[in-house]
Amino acid sequence: MNKTLIIIQREYLSRVKKKSFLVMTILGPILMASIWVIPLYLANTSNEKKVIQVLDETSLFKNQFKNTGELTFVPVSMAIETAKNGLSASGNYALLYIPKTELSVPNTAILYSGHQPSIDVKSHIKEVMRKQIESLKLEVSGVDPGILKSIKTNINLNTIKIDEKGTETESFTEVTMVVGIFAGVLIYMFIFMFGAQVMRGVIEEKTNRIIEVIISSVKPFQLMMGKIVGIALVGLTQFLLWVFLTFGIVMIFQVSMAGDSKLTKTDKMFSPQGKILNAEQLKEFSEKSAEKDDLNIQIIEAVASIDYLEIVGSFIFFFLAGYLLYAALFAAIGSAVDSEADTQQFMFPVTIPLILSIVMAQFVISNPDGQVAFWFSIIPLTSPVIMMVRIPFGVEPWELSLSMALLVITFLGATWMAAKIYRTGILMYGKKVSYAELWKWLRYKQ
Repeated sequence: MNKTLIIIQREYLSRVKKKSFLVMTILGPILMASIWVIPLYLANTSNEKKVIQVLDETSLFKNQFKNTGELTFVPVSMAIETAKNGLSASGNYALLYIPKTELSVPNTAILYSGHQPSIDVKSHIKEVMRKQIESLKLEVSGVDPGILKSIKTNINLNTIKIDEKGTETESFTEVTMVVGIFAGVLIYMFIFMFGAQVMRGVIEEKTNRIIEVIISSVKPFQLMMGKIVGIALVGLTQFLLWVFLTFGIVMIFQVSMAGDSKLTKTDKMFSPQGKILNAEQLKEFSEKSAEKDDLNIQIIEAVASIDYLEIVGSFIFFFLAGYLLYAALFAAIGSAVDSEADTQQFMFPVTIPLILSIVMAQFVISNPDGQVAFWFSIIPLTSPVIMMVRIPFGVEPWELSLSMALLVITFLGATWMAAKIYRTGILMYGKKVSYAELWKWLRYKQ
């Protein structure tokens, strides 16, 4: 046991001291935090003013294009060729040309620009034109646009989970789906990343003939277990550092952005772009603000509804158990070959269940309580990923216990088989190993 602990310590310290570990530990949280930080930063610092000239030959869209925080619309009256030729010299962002057509209501416009117009600009222009055209068509049909606007209704569908005791808790399917997929993909990545490290480490030691010296004082099984557990602790350490550092970066950024906010809520309500809102504009602004506040409250409630203790605890278990299972298989592959190029024939059947679990994750999300989801979360080779996808949706305790028990039993069986292959393979050089040869190694009585 003491020798196994020494090997665990050696494997752990030799990897956490590497520059690659330190670099990835720093870059990982930065990349993960950037998913939230960059969009938020761009949304708060995008103050570029875009001036768009509007040449409307139909006169149907007069005063319809209102200025926004980023877009300023300037009506022009000149020939289209003159306007196009003067666009570059004017320094304006774009020229919107609405040609006069034979139709009573035009539905086509052209946007000239020296830049590639953004999706937001195109969407805004299309939305303004769509509303105006629909309003004109309603007037022609004798329908009051105000009536149509008044009957539009937003439906809020809240979901409530009722457990066996009758306790009601609000649930959020979208957040649950994201958490499940994110946890499953993380398990998949870490198993592949650190399982491959075990295989490469065995191949390297075997190629350098270091293994011959090591096993003179350590049993092959102790060496294999020490290597597997040591690298597992490296993966767990890196994951925990990623979580805390990512959370820290996001929180620091949010605090700094909150400190930079200069406008109060009253300022934003009554003086956007320095103008006082009239009664109708104030009502519309208040409705939008209320919708935004409701959305923020829903997001906060959705995040708070997640059972972090269950998610994190299950993640740690399925990461470690799943990694230990696949690491034993990877170690057996590494001991059976002389180079990484020879691993392909053995890697394919081992990695197929992992790849299949990622492919099936989207179907599991659609029906987390179905038979496919149940069996894939019970079968040990796919359960580390699929069970993590299912857990946020709610899993019966007996299903979770069965999945964990089968995973542990399979890990012990895989470790026993891998140890038999490892015991023979680590001293085998220069021979192409087949599946028949591996079967003979498993039947050896030593």
